[in-house]
Amino acid sequence: MKEIDSVLNKTLLIGVTVLDDEEKLIEQFQTYGVVILVDADGITIERKNMSNFVIPPDFNNIFDAEPGGYNLRETGETISDPDLLSTWTVNCASSDEVGNFKEHGFSRWLK
Repeated sequence: MKEIDSVLNKTLLIGVTVLDDEEKLIEQFQTYGVVILVDADGITIERKNMSNFVIPPDFNNIFDAEPGGYNLRETGETISDPDLLSTWTVNCASSDEVGNFKEHGFSRWLK
């Protein structure tokens, strides 16, 4: 299992599948950044030119990334050699909720 020191200052690539209340796919997206904070409230990454993004503090859902390039479907950007990977499936009831989630991550649900 990962520990706090093993994820701080590492590049984390996060994949998210968003489902509606009936478990139908709304959207899939990826985001990435450097882990800047790990505490009981979550794992926070700092993204370039965007707000911070928070995932739950679940070290069982953070894995070492294989070396290589990872393509972000939404932007076409290639992330070279991230340190860590994490994937999540969430349910959102509205497009406003999806937009808020894409901007901030799980922060609303974690406090």
